[in-house]
Amino acid sequence: MTTTQKQNKQQSSRRNQTVLISGASIGGPALALMLRRYGFTPTVVERAPELRPGGYKVDLRGVSIDVCERMGILDDVRRASTDMRGGSYVDDAGTTIATMPADFFGGRVDGDDEIMRGDLARILYERTRDDVEYLFDDSIATLTEDADGVDVTFERGEPRRFDLVVGADGLHSHTRRLTFGDEKQFKRHLGAYISIFTAPNDLGLDRWETYHALPNKLVCAYSSGGETSAKNLFVFGAPELSYDHRDAEQQKKLLADAFTGDGWQIPTMLHNAEAADDFYFDAISLIEMDRWSKGRVVLLGDAAHCASPASGQGTGLALIGAYILAGELAAANGDHTVAFERYEREMRPGVELNQKFAESMAKEMTVGSRNKLRLRMALLRMLPYMPWKNLIAKKITEGVQEAAHAVPVKQYAF
Repeated sequence: MTTTQKQNKQQSSRRNQTVLISGASIGGPALALMLRRYGFTPTVVERAPELRPGGYKVDLRGVSIDVCERMGILDDVRRASTDMRGGSYVDDAGTTIATMPADFFGGRVDGDDEIMRGDLARILYERTRDDVEYLFDDSIATLTEDADGVDVTFERGEPRRFDLVVGADGLHSHTRRLTFGDEKQFKRHLGAYISIFTAPNDLGLDRWETYHALPNKLVCAYSSGGETSAKNLFVFGAPELSYDHRDAEQQKKLLADAFTGDGWQIPTMLHNAEAADDFYFDAISLIEMDRWSKGRVVLLGDAAHCASPASGQGTGLALIGAYILAGELAAANGDHTVAFERYEREMRPGVELNQKFAESMAKEMTVGSRNKLRLRMALLRMLPYMPWKNLIAKKITEGVQEAAHAVPVKQYAF
C-alpha cells in the first residue's frame, strides 16, 4: 500500500482530520509536516506576508537531533550548518581578551548542530509547501468552538471551520490570548532584553563570533558559514518595559537608549539597527501555564511554554513538541481529548527543567558590576592554561546536555 493509499484509509476513519495551525516559524511547519505524514489535513496561517527570514543561530542538540532525523530533515539541517569555528571576547579597544572554540560556547557534543533560524524555517516550509495549505498575510480574528469543531474568522480571508486549532505563534501568541486570556498572567520577565538583526560584516568575520561585555550588557557580532553579512546581537538587563511588540521603531529607540555612549563597535551597530529590515527585539521571558489546551485548541512551542533565548532550547522544544503532538494525535486516532493530555504529560517535565535552566542562564548573560565583569574576563583569559579547564568545559556541557535530553521521545507508527 502506497503512502497516499495509507493516508486515504486513515482519513476515512479518523476523527478531527482538519487542523488549523497559527504560525509559520518552526513549530507550525514541523507539526504540519508530521500531521500530513499521519494523514491529517493541516492548514497554516501566518501573519507575515511571506516566510520570515533572519533570526539568530539556534542550537539543535540531543533529542531534537533525533527528531530531525525522524522527520527526514537532518541531512538538510547539516548542509545548512553555521559551521562556526569559535569566538572571542574583546575590550573597548577591540583587543582580544579570550578565545574559545565554538563547541565551548554552545555546550555541544558530537552529533549536535547549529543552524540559522531562517534556514530551518525554509527547510520545513520547502518540505511542506506542496501538500500543506499556507495562508500568508492573514491571522485568526475569532475562534468559536462547539461540540464538533471550531468556527474561525480571519482578519482577511473568508470564515472557515476546522476540527482542531493549534497556536504555534510564539511568545506573544494571539491564539493563546483568544483562548486563555491576556499574556500577563502567564509571562514572567527574567530581567533582560535581547535584540538581533542582519548587518554588514564590518569586522570581516568568518564563521566567528566576537563578544564585548559591559556591566549589565552584552553585545556580539557574528557571521556564519556561507554568509557575507553578519548578525548584530544586543542583550541588556532592565526591569519590564512598556512598549508595543509590533512597533519596531519604538523598539529601536529603546535599544539606542540602553547603549548610546558605549564604546567598541556599538555606535556602528546601533546605526546598523536603524537600517535593518529584520530587526528583532523582545524580553527574555518565560511562559508558564497550568494547561496548554482548552477544548479543541492546543498550544505549541513558545506559545505554550517559552523557555526564552536564555535556555538555548526553544527551537529544539518546538520541534520535539510538534513531533509528539502529531504522534499522539495519530495514536489516539484523532481524539484530541486523549492526545492533548498525553502530549502535555510527555512534554511538561522536560519543559520545566529547561525553564529552570533558562532562569540560571539569564543571570549569566549580563553581569551587573564592573568588578565581577573584570573577574570573569580574567578567568576566561586564563582558562586555556588552567589544568582543570577540561573539567570546567565538561560541567558546562553537562548542564546544557541535561536540558537537551530532558524530553525523551518514543517512536510513533505511521
